[in-house]
Amino acid sequence: MAEEKVVPELVVEKRAHVGEGSVWDPEEKLLYWVDILSHQLYIYDPASGANRTIETCQAVGTVVKRASGGLMLALHNGFASLDLKTDKITPVADPEREIPGNRFNDGKCDPAGRFWAGTMDFNGAADRGALYCLDVDHSVSEKIEPVTISNGIVWTADSKIMYYIDTAANTVRAYDYEVETGAISGERVVVTNEGEGGFDGMSIDEEGMLWVAVFGGWGVRRYNPGNGELLRDLRLPMSNVTSCAFGGDQLDELYVTSAAHGMDESALREQPLAGSLVKIDPGVRGVAAFSYAG
Repeated sequence: MAEEKVVPELVVEKRAHVGEGSVWDPEEKLLYWVDILSHQLYIYDPASGANRTIETCQAVGTVVKRASGGLMLALHNGFASLDLKTDKITPVADPEREIPGNRFNDGKCDPAGRFWAGTMDFNGAADRGALYCLDVDHSVSEKIEPVTISNGIVWTADSKIMYYIDTAANTVRAYDYEVETGAISGERVVVTNEGEGGFDGMSIDEEGMLWVAVFGGWGVRRYNPGNGELLRDLRLPMSNVTSCAFGGDQLDELYVTSAAHGMDESALREQPLAGSLVKIDPGVRGVAAFSYAG
């Protein structure tokens, strides 16, 4: 598969330590994203170019829209709701209260409106985390353990398969998924990273193909989960790509986040877009993200 060098459009110029959690709101036409280690949530408005900043006061792994209003967050100290009128954050559930060395990382909502997000050790120590599901009644269940760095998660259009990434495994795993109960079974590996870097965040397009952000891999790759084939390798001018989300009125734009954390001055000079929010043309449409129904 030939690499495709892509010149992205700079959307929000920022040296995010670890940009993550990008998700498009098709009703409000906004993009939500976070900087985990700066403890900040961002709301980007393409119409005005504004990038609103909300302080979360603790590490914030990801963000999803809440159907009843506001947002939901996965924080260092568990799941929480955010009132966008007041910026008030209200804790909802913390399944790892007894593990202060862990924090939540990436996550998204499933077709039934449950919020799935996983944890990891702050320093990335092996097998310290787990994948959790916050149900609409605010109960939490553990779905997969152990996990090292819980990352991308998406569901197929027919709601029958869930795809999931633990960066340490450097694979995409598939599970049979029951939308009524949220039960998963039949774990199998459907994509293996045979290139550089580690699989990070993930999105799915309307053709059922997976778009995987590759940390240390300089880009985003498109895979066929049916046979594991690498379909496209889009090379970007920043090494540590962390998440990607389809957005825009037609869901035909791909927003991409990255990390500048740990880079020295020389690397930062060579990668002026590292940490910024950028946008590329994926040549295909995505599917709308689900909102939390609780």
